[in-house]
Amino acid sequence: MSDASNPFEQMMRQMQDMAKTMGPAMDAFSPKSFEAMWQTMPKDLMEMTFGKGLNPDGLDAKTRLLLTLAGLTMQGAQADSAVRLTVRHAREAGATDAEIAETIAQMGMFAGVPATTRAIALAREVMDGDKEEGKDT
Repeated sequence: MSDASNPFEQMMRQMQDMAKTMGPAMDAFSPKSFEAMWQTMPKDLMEMTFGKGLNPDGLDAKTRLLLTLAGLTMQGAQADSAVRLTVRHAREAGATDAEIAETIAQMGMFAGVPATTRAIALAREVMDGDKEEGKDT
């Protein structure tokens, strides 16, 4: 085989070229900029839609979001936006930075160190960003 290119890399390059042709602005697309368009849901609304409002005897919104964060960590923290948005919403629902860190750390036994390290780095982006904006919790 004289061609050193990986077929997957060729396919990805072709798809990226096609996306740029269809929408030239895709060249400058940033997932973090896209995340900024999603407002943080107020705690009361979260509680009503997927907390105690859903099942009065069930889990509250904070616990559900911490479980979601644990699941995202278990998947290898591959969905950057999903992890950051979940951390942001968990904090709004009342989770402390220590509870978020503990949730991620607990998954280290099952997901492994790379997934845990990745998840905590993404969570720190949210925590550090809020501290810069004066929203320290």
